[in-house]
Amino acid sequence: MSSVRLYHEDAYLRRFEAVVTAVGSHAGKPALVLDRTAFYPESGGQLGDRGQLAALQVVDTQENDAGEILHVVDAAELPSVGDRVAGEIDWLRRRQHMAEHTAQHLLSGALLERAHAETVSARLGESALTIDVQRDRIPEAELAAAETLANDLVDDDLTVRAFFPEPAELAALPLRRTPKVTDNIRVVAIGDFDLSPCGGTHCARTAQLGAVRITSVERYKGMTRVTFTTARRGRRELFAHEQTLKKLAAELSCSPSEVPGALERLRRDLDAGSVQLGDMRGQLAQLLAAQLVADAPAEVIAQLSGDVELLRSVAAKICAQAGMRSCARR
Repeated sequence: MSSVRLYHEDAYLRRFEAVVTAVGSHAGKPALVLDRTAFYPESGGQLGDRGQLAALQVVDTQENDAGEILHVVDAAELPSVGDRVAGEIDWLRRRQHMAEHTAQHLLSGALLERAHAETVSARLGESALTIDVQRDRIPEAELAAAETLANDLVDDDLTVRAFFPEPAELAALPLRRTPKVTDNIRVVAIGDFDLSPCGGTHCARTAQLGAVRITSVERYKGMTRVTFTTARRGRRELFAHEQTLKKLAAELSCSPSEVPGALERLRRDLDAGSVQLGDMRGQLAQLLAAQLVADAPAEVIAQLSGDVELLRSVAAKICAQAGMRSCARR
């Protein structure tokens, strides 16, 4: 008998009680199966929940081939089958995962509408949030339009609803993609904008995302991989970038908004300095070559300390002035 998935009824449920129905293992670690659970198992690109069961630390949640939800624990002593345990999910982690999954649906819908780029897969990982779309090149203007649309829908504070439609209702829904299963199909609707089959956990309203930001785009296996951020992760990255910008502005003695102009001036000064240095190196090489030829008109044997390019230039100029073979060494 499979576990009752409490997160389908209420994604905001943090604490619950359940009965242990089996004790097994996953990837070499002990795992518990419960009659009911609020822990979400890794699937659909969303990572599994962590948290606690009684005094046990749940380090991962997975689903096996039999459809059992495995609560992977880091403990030596385990409860017995039939024991009642209290569970509590790591709420900050789950809340971020809910926002990431909702943002992925929103951005996938926006990329389809504004860039004609259909989502093939998505990964909401620990280090990056990515969407792979079936298009190998997307113009910057279309990416910007998709991002703007996604954020407009965040500002609209649309209702996010998850439900199990009847077959007739399901057949009439304009789903963004075809369901991967044939029974018990769950649909997540973001207002009237996006309807997708999905078993994951989501926010209740789009305003809870705060913002959706595309951070990078790259070509990947003939497709385009879009990396994005949102909610607390997005704020953390934004604040880190702001601190970096402030430090750079302090080094350049300007305001943060003036950093691009200051860097451009530095680049121009560096280019001008490089040209001037090249001219001065040429003049120095000319003087050294003339002096060496004057001191030893028949044969020049000398050892100079300096950079390799300067030594080569001196040797070349000696050859040109005195018509002799030379060997420049450091």
